[in-house]
Amino acid sequence: MTHLNGARVAILAGDGYEDSELSEPLAVLQEHGAAVDVVSSQAGTITGAHGHEATADRAVAEAVAGDYDALVLPGGVANGDRIRMDADAVGFAREFFAQGKPVGAICHGGWILADADVLRGRRVTSYPSLRTDLRNAGAEWVDEEVVVDQGLVTSRTPEDLPAFTAKLVEEIAEGIHPGQHA
Repeated sequence: MTHLNGARVAILAGDGYEDSELSEPLAVLQEHGAAVDVVSSQAGTITGAHGHEATADRAVAEAVAGDYDALVLPGGVANGDRIRMDADAVGFAREFFAQGKPVGAICHGGWILADADVLRGRRVTSYPSLRTDLRNAGAEWVDEEVVVDQGLVTSRTPEDLPAFTAKLVEEIAEGIHPGQHA
């Protein structure tokens, strides 16, 4: 179960994240041996939609995608909306695609990918209310528990977390994906 030893993963989130969509991937990735940093608009405490608190290890303006092997984008309506309005955060997310690195987005995390302009021609899922936004960004949206497309892992809701985290670990273990591009 420690096949991610040496992997560094960034979780990009802000206030209003869906609690379990940050805490469960964080725990699973650490159980598999990955080092995980929570990255946000600024370092310090961030609070989930239901009161969970997490420590943002670094500000996104100071984070470098090249220092990480993968990125996770938890959902939460307020979180997704805040993060996609942060140009540094959107650029940070886009860099993972430019470098061919695995990215996982669940629920409203897909909004960040739409703003990063990395969805054209990709097959994805999300919380159902994002369907039109993601299609308008060029994605093929489907209603499935988890979708994997060239290193991009997407899921709909907290109920999908077991499938999401399993595929996320698998994609990170595989490393660079040539089909993952900005």
